[in-house]
Amino acid sequence: MAPHLQTDTHGLQAIQQLALDTFEREALGIARQFLKAHAHPETQAWHHGFLMAVECWGEPVGLAAAHGISKYVNAVLRFRSNGLSFQDPLDAHAGDYATEDEALMISVLHYMRRDKTHHAREAVAALTLGQMDPDIIRAGLSFAGRFSAGAPMQRAPNARPELRVVV
Repeated sequence: MAPHLQTDTHGLQAIQQLALDTFEREALGIARQFLKAHAHPETQAWHHGFLMAVECWGEPVGLAAAHGISKYVNAVLRFRSNGLSFQDPLDAHAGDYATEDEALMISVLHYMRRDKTHHAREAVAALTLGQMDPDIIRAGLSFAGRFSAGAPMQRAPNARPELRVVV
């Protein structure tokens, strides 16, 4: 079963109660685009996910973040073959609330980004229904290592990579 849009408000959690930082709230919106792309491939919502990430963090950081989020979402969807419930990323009110599945997915990254191993382990167990899936853990840790909560996310709208000779 594919991920499915949740259109009612039953079981939604206020995102504010999840104690996410700005980066994680934006990452959740991008993850929703990838979930929508899996549920409805004809929308090509994955493209919107990459565009949103570039708008949020600039091209170098945004493309890498979107790629990491995509890998994480794919790992979760491979494991949770019974599907995930998610909000429509184009819904104006979706930014305030998360489904239980979305809250679990983002909580894993939240704790991994802060190197809170015990809490991350509990969040993974909740997401995987007690089975510690190595692909989810690997994708989450890879993302968290690259985008640690201790490293500030800087928007670099027109920044280009620069080569330097170091002697």
